[in-house]
Amino acid sequence: MMNRLPHPLVATIPLVVLIGLLAVIIALFGSDSLSGGSQVSLLAAMAVCVFISMVFYRNPWKAFEAQIEKTVGGVAVMILILLAVGMLAGAWMISGVVPTLIYYGVQMLSPQFFLVCACVICALVSLLSGSSWTTIATIGVALLGISHALGINEAIAAGAIISGAYFGDKMSPLSDTTILASSSAGVDIFSHIRYMMLTTMPAFLITLLIFTAMGLGFDADDSIHVHQYTEGLSKTFNISLWTLLVPVLTGVLIVKRAPSLIVLFLSAMMAGVMALILQPHILTEIAGDAELSRVGALTKGLVMTFYGPTAIETGSAELNDLVSTGGMAGMLNTIWLIVCAMCFGAAMVASGMIESITKVVISWVRSRVGLVASTASTGLFLNVATGDQFISIVLTVNMFKDVYKRQGYEARLVSRTAEDSATVTSVLVPWNTCGLTQSTVLGVATIAYLPYCFFNILSPLMTILVAAVGWKIRRKMRNEK
Repeated sequence: MMNRLPHPLVATIPLVVLIGLLAVIIALFGSDSLSGGSQVSLLAAMAVCVFISMVFYRNPWKAFEAQIEKTVGGVAVMILILLAVGMLAGAWMISGVVPTLIYYGVQMLSPQFFLVCACVICALVSLLSGSSWTTIATIGVALLGISHALGINEAIAAGAIISGAYFGDKMSPLSDTTILASSSAGVDIFSHIRYMMLTTMPAFLITLLIFTAMGLGFDADDSIHVHQYTEGLSKTFNISLWTLLVPVLTGVLIVKRAPSLIVLFLSAMMAGVMALILQPHILTEIAGDAELSRVGALTKGLVMTFYGPTAIETGSAELNDLVSTGGMAGMLNTIWLIVCAMCFGAAMVASGMIESITKVVISWVRSRVGLVASTASTGLFLNVATGDQFISIVLTVNMFKDVYKRQGYEARLVSRTAEDSATVTSVLVPWNTCGLTQSTVLGVATIAYLPYCFFNILSPLMTILVAAVGWKIRRKMRNEK
């Protein structure tokens, strides 16, 4: 049982320690910081949190242990999804699905309109699937490959892909974050989505305008690599429209509202069958064992595609990097980091430090704008402090919903504000589960794509702006029932 809440300044000490350690680790290890250094930083910051709480506030270790078990247990399915994403990424590449999409995509999309098209495509797929993770792991990876061939900076392309994917995820009634935010606030999901349109659509339209303007500034000559890419892909893979059966059937599963884990696993299996039919020469190359029978080599190559890194020789070093995959093994550093981030977040919750800091924020609220701005800031803060968007959404809504009720505001205002902040900013935090996953899947560092995730940056700002204007924000009078 917790004796008392720590002072807010004391509660910030683990966060300051974490940020300081991460800065040192990034300076020392650079892009390799996720291979172990960041995990050590999170566990060290957790140790500081536990030490302060146990020594100075007499909180028992069992409280931390229980919260860690609850928090880490809650991401078990997420870890399975990450492993399935690794399988799918390897299978879609080696089967020829992604190479075929890149082959035809680079010939259909121009550099000038690539960014806005990528953003819209990902928005539509994510809206139908209800999952930004599934969208980015499938069509997002293919679009990033197209951007390479068109000579477009990968960080900018990743920003367009992520912006579209998180718009669709946020607005889809199939999305787990949308369901979580609305249900936590006790709001009908479709009422919640309609209310979000007032802030989300302006932010998305501005995002599309920015990407259109950026695209028009690209030089058409930047696509000099297109011929090199199409020639290299056609020589290495059997480019065939039959491979597109895999994404089509995946789309059918999405429309049928199959769970994300099932969709990803079945899609990987279908791609594996396609690889056996159309790319047996590549599977044999991956197996790398001349003494095996043909069946043995194909089986070994396919299993290696699912679980481990693959390297295919295309004749181009740049293209070699593009078609290389990590399989399930490529997700292990991310999973390791997620577990450490969850442990740190659990310690911050169990110690009462999160509650202490947010109580100070709530005490500063004096107006409608202040209330919404405080809610949005808390959503962002919790993404940084807990490393998980689901925890951030639930805590943000639970901390503020009574305040909104006391001040006479609709419950859907707090659910919308939580989505406008906690949902979309999670992917901007390098050690958050979303930031970790998307940077791993796309192969682009979180810090690199962050400045170009315009929708994710604009959403919390738009929700504050709409609050300042008072558009469609109704406040009940004290004598109203």
